Amino acid sequence: MSAFHETRLPLRLAFGGTSGIERRTEVVGLASGFERRSSPWAQGRRRYLIGTASRSLDEAAELVAFFEARRGRLHGFRFRDPADFKSCAPSAAPAPADQALGTGDGTRTLFQLVKRYGAGEEAVVRTIAKPQAGTVRVAVAGVEQAAGAFAVDVASGLVSLAAAPAAGAVVSAGFLFDTPVRFDLDRLDVTLEGFGAARVGAVSLVEVRV
Repeated sequence: MSAFHETRLPLRLAFGGTSGIERRTEVVGLASGFERRSSPWAQGRRRYLIGTASRSLDEAAELVAFFEARRGRLHGFRFRDPADFKSCAPSAAPAPADQALGTGDGTRTLFQLVKRYGAGEEAVVRTIAKPQAGTVRVAVAGVEQAAGAFAVDVASGLVSLAAAPAAGAVVSAGFLFDTPVRFDLDRLDVTLEGFGAARVGAVSLVEVRV
């Protein structure tokens, strides 16, 4: 059966790759000339293409071994999106006020890590299920919490507070995160380019829901 492996593809194996995001939009043309547009997807889906750069035989072998351990498309794994792996702008450092997770009610202690794209009612709220261990910073009502005041499940992105925030207190967080993906192919091609050098054929990755 398929599973998710809590292991990250080494970043060096992704150098020279490309990243992107896709959506699925259904467009129906009406007799009046207007269109009706809808989407079955609440969120976009990330796609990546790696492995196209020339690399050492050792690195090619490492990528092959990683592919084999995932059984091709069967098992998911962590991947650090080079363009989107922070709760803040790519050039900034995560801060505890980056992303609002919810509002306290005096009893709730669990909050899901999320990241917002856009602002206001048009914003897309993305669930962050794979934070990087040791990077999450949490604030309650604008006050950063000490490490012992909360715990983070790095396999689900759930933040557990030791004490329930007061009613109306905003809980926020800053963090680094990985994107859960799988290989989108069951075949890996390696071309020998010279002594000690090889080129791996384009390797596609696709985001999975966990």
